[in-house]
Amino acid sequence: MPPDSHESESGDEDHFSVCPMTQAFEEIGSKWRLVILHYLVMNGEQRFNSIKEERPADSSTLSRVLKELEERVLIRRRLEDRPIATYYDLTEKGESLAIMFDELEPDWRPLLTVPRTI
Repeated sequence: MPPDSHESESGDEDHFSVCPMTQAFEEIGSKWRLVILHYLVMNGEQRFNSIKEERPADSSTLSRVLKELEERVLIRRRLEDRPIATYYDLTEKGESLAIMFDELEPDWRPLLTVPRTI
């Protein structure tokens, strides 16, 4: 029997590891990461509270996701002393990744829309 399409004959998952789209999805990794990346693409540098007001995530979720994005070098954090504030903005890597997903949206939207029944 032939191996699964995602495994090589040796059982490695090398087919997916070299696919750019798979790598992009793995880098994003969650709905909230994509939501925040998209928000920063559309609005530029933002304060923590501005992001929180516009996105329906609680403070702990938002803090966790921002930290994950920063660790992946998709966003950068900037601290200001006066007034005390934390700002977040996309890195070049984050902007490229987010724009790629935004460009795919028109093609994906019709495929993901589920017709409502009455």
